[in-house]
Amino acid sequence: MRIFSGIQPTGGKTFGNLSGGFRQYVATQDQGEAFFCIVDLHSITIEYDPRELRESTLDLAAMLFATGLDPHRSTVFVQSHNPDHAQAAWLLGAVTSFGELRRMTQFKDKSEAHEFVSSGLFQYPVLMAADILLYQTDVVPVGEDQRQHVELTRDVAERFNARFGTLFRLPRGQYPSAGARIMDLTDPERKMSTSTSSEMGKILILDPPEAIRRKVMAAVTDSGREVRRSPEKPGISNLIEIMAVATGRSPEAIEGEYADGGYGRFKAAVAEAVIACLEPIAARYRQLRSDPAELERLLANGAAKARLVSAPTLQAMYQAMGFARLPD
Repeated sequence: MRIFSGIQPTGGKTFGNLSGGFRQYVATQDQGEAFFCIVDLHSITIEYDPRELRESTLDLAAMLFATGLDPHRSTVFVQSHNPDHAQAAWLLGAVTSFGELRRMTQFKDKSEAHEFVSSGLFQYPVLMAADILLYQTDVVPVGEDQRQHVELTRDVAERFNARFGTLFRLPRGQYPSAGARIMDLTDPERKMSTSTSSEMGKILILDPPEAIRRKVMAAVTDSGREVRRSPEKPGISNLIEIMAVATGRSPEAIEGEYADGGYGRFKAAVAEAVIACLEPIAARYRQLRSDPAELERLLANGAAKARLVSAPTLQAMYQAMGFARLPD
């Protein structure tokens, strides 16, 4: 089985990234041949600081290894280190419709938040499809918010196969059963996000313990006292989900333990559980980040391994689409 997923390097990574992405990566790396990509080309589709891009790329590499990815079991690499991705995206643009891209929810949301909307932001899903399809991917472990992108990738692959002959496997998304969609602490109707959540609305993986306690204790709840999941209680439902991810316990067990305890006691327990979950990751991250040369070596090895797999697919795409190629 072939596994692929990618994550952008920009912004501090949240508890939502851990629950919806990093933990899935670690869980799937022993299930087959796994590729995990730091998608820096995606990061330039909105305004960014060029001086920060390199450092944030290394930051994310350290975070991926700190959360449990093993460079001996998984291929971890940077998207721009493999030019096959950009070439494949251009070719796949020929079988992706304007209407499909216009309907993408993330494009609508992000374009409304920026005065300048780049064409790269509009074409972003085509590059994501290329990322996935180049590796003949079977499974894409991602958060629930990426479901629409995975479905578009399947549509693009099917259309390519129908027009040019069967080449691509049809990937399926794999979404976490717990923590698939961790919500903003201050606005539990929207997802916790590196870019759109306020400072108090997101728990960062590298937050110090005192910051985590402050944010969790200030999290929005309702006027009741009962600790239970309900559509009418989005704030407390979100905290139950966070507790489940941090402890590995079921939401039902958490509801049973704190049913009569009130919100204050429950929030304090959530904060301590999150701290215990994140402290070992933060310590490992700091250790890895102190040696940038080693990180760069690991990423270079990953890019070389990635190209060995992506190159045959790219060449098959050119051949199937009728391009005249130079002899080897």
